[in-house]
Amino acid sequence: MNRLPISLAGFRRLEQELQKLKDERPGIIRAIAEAREEGDLRENGGYHAARERHGMLEARIRYLENRLACADIIDLKALGAGDTICFGATVTIENVDSGEVKKYTLLGPDEAEPEKGSISVVSPVGRALLGKEEGDEVVIEVPRGRLTYEIVAVCFEYGLA
Repeated sequence: MNRLPISLAGFRRLEQELQKLKDERPGIIRAIAEAREEGDLRENGGYHAARERHGMLEARIRYLENRLACADIIDLKALGAGDTICFGATVTIENVDSGEVKKYTLLGPDEAEPEKGSISVVSPVGRALLGKEEGDEVVIEVPRGRLTYEIVAVCFEYGLA
């Protein structure tokens, strides 16, 4: 089983989502039973909708249980704030060609939200940044081609995760 890095806060969010979904189970099972009592199941839209919702709920529960079982919880506060980019680092990068500046926090795959400034350490950008330091240039292979970035700043902002 591959271990997946995740911050303590991210782990807790997944646990809360799992509990919420488990709490929804009885209501969906009741809805299926009530719809079944209405008669002919072939033309019962409520029954089919409840069964579909139940299937999606169970799939998400299994996914979360598997992810939590594989989680390698990393306490961001215990990480030494050094110069090298690692899990939990917040990195400011500048595109060498366009001058566009981006700021990302490197977290686990289940915490990545690029639109909110966090990317996965296993993403192409995350993998390229790991082990680098401020001032280094990195070339990242993306579907559009190669992008070259300069690492402008590395810090550890523990309140983010």
